[in-house]
Amino acid sequence: MITDISQLDVNKKYSYADYLTWRFEEMVELIKGKLFILLPAPASRHQMIAGNLYRDISNHFRRHSCKSFFAPFDVRLVKGKQTDAETYTVVQPDICVIYDDTKIDERGCVGAPDLVIEIISPSTAKKDLNDKYNLYEENEVKEYWIVLPESNAVDQYFLKDGKYERKDVYVNGQQFNSVTFPDLQIHLEEIF
Repeated sequence: MITDISQLDVNKKYSYADYLTWRFEEMVELIKGKLFILLPAPASRHQMIAGNLYRDISNHFRRHSCKSFFAPFDVRLVKGKQTDAETYTVVQPDICVIYDDTKIDERGCVGAPDLVIEIISPSTAKKDLNDKYNLYEENEVKEYWIVLPESNAVDQYFLKDGKYERKDVYVNGQQFNSVTFPDLQIHLEEIF
């Protein structure tokens, strides 16, 4: 068991089996085996937006078979039946929605959620806009929302023929519906 993150070689490729042996104060993600250290705690505005979104989404799905989760919640992006030692990607989206409850186990989610939401902060912008965008697209996450607190906007993408297509960018005062879950409507004045 490793308890000090400084004991890890940041250039090494790690698996989920390695991840399970770590006991750090810091939260981490693995993207294709590469270690990413998450900041200690998001800003209060980030948390307010995440809380408002999660409240609306979880209230909407409370009478449905879909489950919604918020970080920290491990999402292991795998294709097929991979062992922990063969799994190289573990992320913690700010919010995710999973329709197929067979993907949920005691350690989180195994496979792609149906909807993933990331709230951008200056320190995570590159990773969320590039690395995670490509990762979610590659792993066939059906819908990806990028929340931009600086501009009070949500950039909505959905999977079409294996590639993300932008539906629109919505700003404070507007409302929009999920592509994957059409009856899920978000009123942005209640979020920002």
